[in-house]
Amino acid sequence: MHLGRKSMKILYASVEVAPFAKVGGLADVAGSLPKALDALGHDVKIFMPAYPMVVGSTAPKFTGLNVQLNSNQSYSFDAWELEIDGVPVWLVGGEGLFDETHRSEELYSYGRDCYLFFAQAAMTLCEAAGWIPDVVHANDWHTGFMPVMIREKGGAKWENTATVFSIHNLQYQGGFGRDTVAAAGLPEELFTSGKLENWGGVNFIKSACVFADMVNTVSPTYASEITTEAFGVGQWGLMRDLTHHGKLRGILNGIDYDAFSPEADPVIAKNFTPEDLSGKAECKHVLQKELGLIVDPNAPLIGMVSRLSDQKGYDLILKQAYGMLALGGQFAVLGTGDQWVAGELRQLEAEWRDQVRFVERYDGPLAQQIYAGSDLFMIPSRFEPCGLGQMIACRYGTVPIARRTGGLADTIHDGQNGFNFGPIGAKPLFDTVNRAFTAYQDKAGWQELVRRCMETDFTWKSSAVQYEEMYRDALRARVGVAVSV
Repeated sequence: MHLGRKSMKILYASVEVAPFAKVGGLADVAGSLPKALDALGHDVKIFMPAYPMVVGSTAPKFTGLNVQLNSNQSYSFDAWELEIDGVPVWLVGGEGLFDETHRSEELYSYGRDCYLFFAQAAMTLCEAAGWIPDVVHANDWHTGFMPVMIREKGGAKWENTATVFSIHNLQYQGGFGRDTVAAAGLPEELFTSGKLENWGGVNFIKSACVFADMVNTVSPTYASEITTEAFGVGQWGLMRDLTHHGKLRGILNGIDYDAFSPEADPVIAKNFTPEDLSGKAECKHVLQKELGLIVDPNAPLIGMVSRLSDQKGYDLILKQAYGMLALGGQFAVLGTGDQWVAGELRQLEAEWRDQVRFVERYDGPLAQQIYAGSDLFMIPSRFEPCGLGQMIACRYGTVPIARRTGGLADTIHDGQNGFNFGPIGAKPLFDTVNRAFTAYQDKAGWQELVRRCMETDFTWKSSAVQYEEMYRDALRARVGVAVSV
């Protein structure tokens, strides 16, 4: 078999996919990378759970399918087909399977056995449709048993299908008990041999990495960081081993320029371009007014749209918040997460009512308005596998303040398209904000910086080609095919 530039059949699996169901950046990637692969000429299908909020009253395309996990556990399920800009989306579910979700915040409330079902249901559905993919691309721990099931249960139909696994955040690994092996209907020797064993239990990410033909994470710097004890979250030895054998890569995420478009975004106050930034000034004016902040074009407005956690650097922000506000800055914060962070932000808002507004919810339109209307976007993360917020901010001409780690180091370059700092600490953050505020006073220079941000290329064009090449390398590893560039 000689692939050359032949189109591949690719099944892309994720438990969140924008615009259907979204908690974080994974959904944006799962909704946009398949479109970029489709544009390269590949036959791509997205695979996700059939959440009630997504399928609604739509009739399923396939009915009466069955998954037998082990001798005691079987599932009858149906499958639906929707689409995202022409890319088919297959959704699987049934009674007791992903059937209690009514809000996107609940997407990760399901237990281990639902995700074991999900892994095996992919094969059942593909066989029912008469469509066996060349590559199965699984994402994050919830899909971690897909490479395992394909190798151990797929049989002859699946022996030439390559598997690729993407780690979007190694912090979340899906650790369960030893009985997971039996629950999946797999032989005990997979545990005793160490293939599925991890610190006495079973770890979905570790299992995926052992069985997948290729593994990647979502930025080159993070791929290097997770081979160290500081960032490897107990798996750094495995990550080093994968690197040694050429199985671990770092491919930077992109963003969907149609979904994030200052030129055409219907929810922002006024559209704008790098050539005409007057609309951005109007977006700031409206955002300040609607949030109840002092309407002042000269006050640097810092936007934050993220999960509330120490990982995102909120402890550093809160330590220096008074100083930043005393310099005349304003904060517009949107997010949910750790309650101690939320409590501190509510207190800060109460004390600085004219300069701070905290909105504790998921709100897509408001997020777009913050990206468009803010002057600066703050993301001083302790670690950041990739981060999409800084890319979206740049797209809307909102200058990022970021720490040099993971994907932030790969995307934001000091003085070119933002401001960054290296050491973890509240003072380095404050010093960087102070530099940004000083630069903001030079209106001509600031406008030029805003334009450079907007012109930074964060499309999928380059990264999709890198994924395409990784898929071909995975196929080479699987079936020994000759692959031409």
